Amino acid sequence: MGLPDTLRGQVVGQRGSAAKAPPDGSRPLPGWRRSWPMYAAVSPFFILFAVFGLFPVGFSVHLSFMSWDGIGEMKSIGWENYAYLVTDSDFWQSIGNTLIIWILSTVPMIFLALVIAYALHTAVRFKAFYRVAYFVPNITSIVAMTLVLGSVFSDSSGLLNSALRAINAGEVGWLSDPWAMKVSVAAITTWRWVGYNAIICLAGLQAISSDVLEAAKVDGANSRQTFFRITIPMLRPVILFVAITSTIGGLQLFTEPQVLFPVDDNGNVGGPGGEATTIVLYLYQQALIFNRFGYGAAVGWALFLLIAVFSVINWRLIGGRDEDAIGTGKRKEKPRAR
Repeated sequence: MGLPDTLRGQVVGQRGSAAKAPPDGSRPLPGWRRSWPMYAAVSPFFILFAVFGLFPVGFSVHLSFMSWDGIGEMKSIGWENYAYLVTDSDFWQSIGNTLIIWILSTVPMIFLALVIAYALHTAVRFKAFYRVAYFVPNITSIVAMTLVLGSVFSDSSGLLNSALRAINAGEVGWLSDPWAMKVSVAAITTWRWVGYNAIICLAGLQAISSDVLEAAKVDGANSRQTFFRITIPMLRPVILFVAITSTIGGLQLFTEPQVLFPVDDNGNVGGPGGEATTIVLYLYQQALIFNRFGYGAAVGWALFLLIAVFSVINWRLIGGRDEDAIGTGKRKEKPRAR
């Protein structure tokens, strides 16, 4: 059926008025001309990201297939850098050192962060003071504090060995013994990041509804049962975040071993025998000391792969297979076959 004549006239009139030009005679701007001021406003971020983020990543991929000393002409060598990487004993030693330091620092750090966060959550007085005090190490210059703590770990005149001698417990080569060197680096790393992770865990604790904890008390659960069976399962997303960020930071460790064990005259890093050489420190040695930029880029991409693998492992171990069940302490039951 057709429209009535009066209604058809209104529709035609509206279409005609929409197609008319503005009263001043100017034409409406095209869509891209109306939108370009908004794009121009946000463009500085994308330009800076492309120049200082995207381009270096792409160039490092290209560089990993080259032989280049940073000054002369690049020479394409194909997969030779990666082939040498697989057989490089120093590279595998740096991976072993990094993983040991990561375990020695991350495991106690997460445990201490949970304990400190729980103490801050239940504290009654001076909450703000303790939060600031635990967070201060994270914003302190790590180079300056590593120098100070390096004097604490000194083999000859360090405070730790002085205390051990005072109680007739002997001495420990904190900066010369292979395992003690790793413990020294791990201790500084833990001291730096435990407060930061404690604040993150505290935020997760404060997000837990008090009704859940009160219901557990009504059901007869004591403090230990409440902490391990309710609080910890509901903190799984936070613990997962802390574990993944600690993994990324631990595998990229550089400043602490570099300051504790300076480069010697022969370009060696990581202290005696390279026992504290991490992957990033090894990359720094190859690229910026020995001027093997192509091989350094290959080491960097090997590190990227290692971080991705361990991040996925943390996700599977802590996050579980069912992301929807994270935070409830339970897994969804699979439907039963009928």
